[in-house]
Amino acid sequence: MAKGRRKDDPDAVVIENRKARHDYLIGDTLECGIKLLGTEVKSIRAGRASLAEGWIRADTDPPSLRLHGVHVAEYPPAGSHRQHEPVRTRPLLAHRKEIRELAKAQDGEGATLVPLKIYFKDGRAKLLIGVAQGRKKGDKRQDIARKEAKRDIDRALRRRR
Repeated sequence: MAKGRRKDDPDAVVIENRKARHDYLIGDTLECGIKLLGTEVKSIRAGRASLAEGWIRADTDPPSLRLHGVHVAEYPPAGSHRQHEPVRTRPLLAHRKEIRELAKAQDGEGATLVPLKIYFKDGRAKLLIGVAQGRKKGDKRQDIARKEAKRDIDRALRRRR
């Protein structure tokens, strides 16, 4: 019998930054690892993290990626003396070549690196990073109008069937 994913599978935990896709136009993406403490891992598995205010800094000398502004709630069963700091700078794990490419992209006009998603893959926490360009209000309105038009078309097609 084939092994299928169950709903209670710990690898199924996903924390998304939906606001980033609204505020930014996402270009290239990269999956990288996150260096976490034990209580942070447990808290993320419980779905108690927020990527909304997060951003990423890529440095070339020495090559490093750092995650800033992400809130990972404390894990209450760990007790008070073993807790992590909820908002702290967390190192990210990627190859040097990838870090250099991200640093170059970050130095571009109006570009920034944003966290898009935290998930578990083979028991390890992964972060999806996006190279983002800021959107103007008009761009956001056009995108919303396009989505509404597509939704109306899909609705009409469903009624026809």
